[in-house]
Parts: sequence; C-alpha cells; structure tokens
Amino acid sequence: MVDCTNQSSPVLTLMATPRLKAAPASSLQVPLVLSDLLLYRLSRLQATAGAMALRYCEGQFGITRREWRILALLAAVGPLGSSDLAERASLDRPRTSKAVTSLLGKKLLLRTPKTGDARQVQISLSPAGVALHAELFPLISQLNQSVLAPLQPAEVSLLGDMLERLQRSADMLAVQTALPPANRRGGGTARLRATSLTCP
Repeated sequence: MVDCTNQSSPVLTLMATPRLKAAPASSLQVPLVLSDLLLYRLSRLQATAGAMALRYCEGQFGITRREWRILALLAAVGPLGSSDLAERASLDRPRTSKAVTSLLGKKLLLRTPKTGDARQVQISLSPAGVALHAELFPLISQLNQSVLAPLQPAEVSLLGDMLERLQRSADMLAVQTALPPANRRGGGTARLRATSLTCP
C-alpha cells in the first residue's frame, strides 16, 4: 500500500504557483507630463549635445549647423541637385538654398552643370570644403562618442537598431496621418487668434 500523505497534489501545486505580473507600462508608452514625451526627451538631448557641436561649427569654423549638415551630407554621398540635397538634408528648399548660397560665398561648395544636361546643376564640395570637413568631422565624431560613453557596446548597437525602427515608424506616420499645413509665418499666434474667435 502506497502512502500518499507526503505527496503534494499536482492541482494544489499548480494553484500555489504565483502568477507573473505584467511589467508596468513605461512613462514613454503612457506619457502623463511633458518630460515623459519621447520627442521632448530627444529634443533635450539634441539641444544639449547640439549646442556643443554648434560651438565647433560657428566658433571655430565659421559655419552654421545647417551648413555643416549640408557639407557632411555632400561629403558622404557626393554631388547632388538642389532638390535631392534638400530632401536628404530634411530641409525645405528655401532654407537649403540660403545655406548653399552662404557656403558658395565662403568658397566651400562648387556649383557645376550636370553631365548630360547643362540646364541642371550639381552641388559638390570645393577643395576648401573637403578640407574643412576633414578637420571638423573628427571633432563631431568624438563628441558623438562621448555622449554614447555611458552605454555598453551591445547597448549602442541596440540603440542604433531601435532608432532605425523609430525612424521608419515616424516616416510611415508622416505619410499616413492627415495633418493641417504648417504656418511658419503665423506660428502659434495665428492659431491662438483663431481659437479666441471660437472659444468663449
């Protein structure tokens, strides 16, 4: 005869197993205040680190951060037309044109007819632009590495992957979401005026 008094019941054992609690939602997923918003936190990081990059650009090399973006982009991909340059730099055409005109005046860019179509022009780095990029890029790269220093190599790799996925998500939202056109001239003032007319 088998003594079962010391054997625990499988049913009782199963019932006694504690349930795994779901991890609480991050404040990034359920933001309640301004400091919880992803875009706000990214903008703070950009403002702090970007201010240091700006000191290099303006203080040491005499170019704006927007002009640096154009120089670095042309150094990476080669000559571009004005429209392609604006799109790749994520700038509107008037701002791109202003930056290009300034860089041409500083002898850092060249504007040449496109091969096979003289009606179009290509924008590229001048020898002076190449030299400036070669001197400035290592400084910006070192700043980038310093910002990432608290992270382990695996975390940096994961961060890069996550940023790519977030960028793809933002790109899709920008295409799919219907938004009112931006009013850069009126800014928030125009909206406040409109609100004041409809709200008591």
